[in-house]
Amino acid sequence: MPAERGRPPLTERRRQATRIEIAETAAALFADRGYEATTVEDIAAAAGVSLRTFYRYCSSKEDALTPLVTSGVGQLVDALAAQPADEPLTAAVDRVFATPMSERRLAEAEPGRALVRLMGSVPALRSHWLAAVQELRDRLLPVLAARTGRPADSLEVRLLAGALLDAVTAAAEHWAARDEPEDLLALTHRAMAFLRLDQL
Repeated sequence: MPAERGRPPLTERRRQATRIEIAETAAALFADRGYEATTVEDIAAAAGVSLRTFYRYCSSKEDALTPLVTSGVGQLVDALAAQPADEPLTAAVDRVFATPMSERRLAEAEPGRALVRLMGSVPALRSHWLAAVQELRDRLLPVLAARTGRPADSLEVRLLAGALLDAVTAAAEHWAARDEPEDLLALTHRAMAFLRLDQL
């Protein structure tokens, strides 16, 4: 049976599932034992893969978490691209957050909060968090270009992409840091309103 149009081939979906499994295992071990005390061997054994397989998917133990960041925020970018281009940006973001996504890791309460805290508190992981957000910013440029009617490389679109991702990531970090957090969508609204993105 041919692959569903627009859907990655089965082999790639299996690879992505393996990446996510390794990443979730690493996140759980880092949270339980601490980043420094967890080795690549620990992650591979807990994930049920060989060291060779681990290094096929990850260059280092800090790189193991990257799929969780990109699958969470990346799906927001993909879902935003699917919204009507003439819809206000805040309404489009509302619709994205209201739509269930099986892979939206940052929206899963306790595991998501633990992941964001971990990425923000360990310098080696923080650099990967920032690199992943930068990569997603580049993916967001054509999406916002279509919504604004401006070139993807224009100053305005670059500023808008940076502001939107800053609003989302700042809201996630604030959400993760609180013992009794507000709703993540409500915090995202606050961040977007403060930056006046709610008028776009």
